[in-house]
Amino acid sequence: MEATKQLSFDFLTKKPYAPPSWASHLSPIPSHVFSLAHVPTPIHKWNLPNLPKNTQLWIKRDDLSGMQMSGNKVRKLEFLMADAVAQGSDCIITIGGIQSNHCRATAVAAKYLNLDCYLILRTSKVLVDKDPGLTGNLLVERLIGAQIELVSKEEYAKLGSVTLTNLLKERLLKEGRRPYVIPVGGSNSLGTWGYIEAIREIEQQLPTGTDEVGFDDIVVACGSGATIAGLSLGSSLSKLNTKVHAFSVCDDPDYFYDYVQGLLDGLQAGVRSHDIVDIQNAKGLGYAINTTEELNFLKEVAISTGVVLDPVYSGKAAYGMIKDMAENPSKWEGRNILFIHTGGLLGLYDKVEQMESLVGKWYKMDIDDSIPREDGIGKMF
Repeated sequence: MEATKQLSFDFLTKKPYAPPSWASHLSPIPSHVFSLAHVPTPIHKWNLPNLPKNTQLWIKRDDLSGMQMSGNKVRKLEFLMADAVAQGSDCIITIGGIQSNHCRATAVAAKYLNLDCYLILRTSKVLVDKDPGLTGNLLVERLIGAQIELVSKEEYAKLGSVTLTNLLKERLLKEGRRPYVIPVGGSNSLGTWGYIEAIREIEQQLPTGTDEVGFDDIVVACGSGATIAGLSLGSSLSKLNTKVHAFSVCDDPDYFYDYVQGLLDGLQAGVRSHDIVDIQNAKGLGYAINTTEELNFLKEVAISTGVVLDPVYSGKAAYGMIKDMAENPSKWEGRNILFIHTGGLLGLYDKVEQMESLVGKWYKMDIDDSIPREDGIGKMF
């Protein structure tokens, strides 16, 4: 009971940070971390159909890291928000797609810490002058009072995320504000610590004894880079020593190898990204664009295992993993694999029209008029 009380009161507190012993040579090491995530997130067997021979699959449920801040982004925000508070910032700026999970999680984290939040959201040219609505992540962001500024995909491509956030930063500075900019996905070297720390968590979750389970592979989606940088660096330094396979859902693998290398160099890690992570392309038709086959895969996974994947990140990663297993079974046979579910459930609400024909039918219940009434618990009317 005492331990439970202590954990409860740790939430939303800032604490000094001590890295894992195997990461103590990295630099710079964060001085503090905010407790924002509900961790450790559970790991359980995941009985996906059609796995290669003797392959064992587990799933780590980072989609359960908290309701409003669920997903992988909250682990990065624990370090980024601590830095923002340490710098005396009074507002946060970040940027992403119209259904960005990162932007939603950042907006919630900011409000928890009594900071204002400004979100630059990318949308289509025909919608940039219109009300973005209340679907999915937008509902949470607007409900908690985040200020939303829309840009077209063309403007985003022309200027880039850094220029756009700097433009907003300069405007806020002129207004006397003290803004702190968080990059796309929270993916900088500081945010990378979130998944270095996750490797320590996974190590601590592994059972010990004669029936000890270890993981040969970690599989995860890649959308901005810091999650795979932290996982692959942490895994290569720790006793876990597990191969990380990343399925990119937007830019191509070469881009991510280069970007992850920059994050590793920013921590003075002294390793090559090509040596510690395998990146494959899983973007399909494009970022946040799904084929009917991909969405049908999400439905089949949900029906067969009860796990609901998001359509933008983990859904594409799992689809890519199963496709690669079918094409290259010998690569995966007899392996113990940990798939990391990075969250994003709210993104499904943006796909309801596409998914309507895929989900189960509904029926009006057949009730005979002669059946007598019998009240149960909780009479509602």
